[in-house]
Amino acid sequence: MPVRPGAEPYRHEGGEVGVLLCHGFTGSPQSMRPWAEYLAERGLTVTLPLLPGHGTRWEDMAITGWQDWYAEVERELRALLERCKKVFVFGLSMGGTLTLRLAAKHGDAISGVVVVNPGNKLHGLAPYALPVARHLVRTTKGIVNDIAKEGEDELGYDRVPLHAANSLRKFYRLVDGELPQVTQPLVVLHSPRDHVVSPADSVRVLSRVSSTDVKEILLEQSYHVATLDYDADRIFEESYAFISRLAPSVGKEGTATGG
Repeated sequence: MPVRPGAEPYRHEGGEVGVLLCHGFTGSPQSMRPWAEYLAERGLTVTLPLLPGHGTRWEDMAITGWQDWYAEVERELRALLERCKKVFVFGLSMGGTLTLRLAAKHGDAISGVVVVNPGNKLHGLAPYALPVARHLVRTTKGIVNDIAKEGEDELGYDRVPLHAANSLRKFYRLVDGELPQVTQPLVVLHSPRDHVVSPADSVRVLSRVSSTDVKEILLEQSYHVATLDYDADRIFEESYAFISRLAPSVGKEGTATGG
């Protein structure tokens, strides 16, 4: 299936500092594109992949699982590590969960981590119902467009394939067990008024990681897709300041362009 217009992956060849951005469950790179372009404009090497099964139609996602999504971002990470001196990983929602697993598995190879409304578990009845329900019902209603700002539109699926949701449930449990292995400098930005991922998930992440350089930022004006919401500029600015602190060469003449 062809990729939907606007959901394409994004790449920019910049300097010696690289950033991998990971989008969320049933979403697409479109939700992260302004963030990626902001970083690219400041001379960074940026990659924003399209996760398998995403960006086309929900039927394509129904035959994928967390192993496929994680393999894609890990492949992109390895490619960045080959050509950049320092690499950072950023993620939104499930993309934040993917980011945290990369951090747990790759240690000092990753210089810093930024997550926005990261998922940690499915709440309510869903985790109990999914193992059985996925055999009886193919989809449930979509979770896209949880945005406070008028006129913004997230490009994602209006249906959630239950097989994929069940895989997500397993992935959350796996990564929760790996969080103590996360040691990198970390910024967690989360929205108190998130209607997709519970704010408790960010609290859980903060309580479980082993990182000592940690910053928590509340996104008071935004819902779940904060990268397209009122706090988007703050996310972009905070993430760039984070990179600049940990990779001082960023933005300096002769280094931002790899010269």
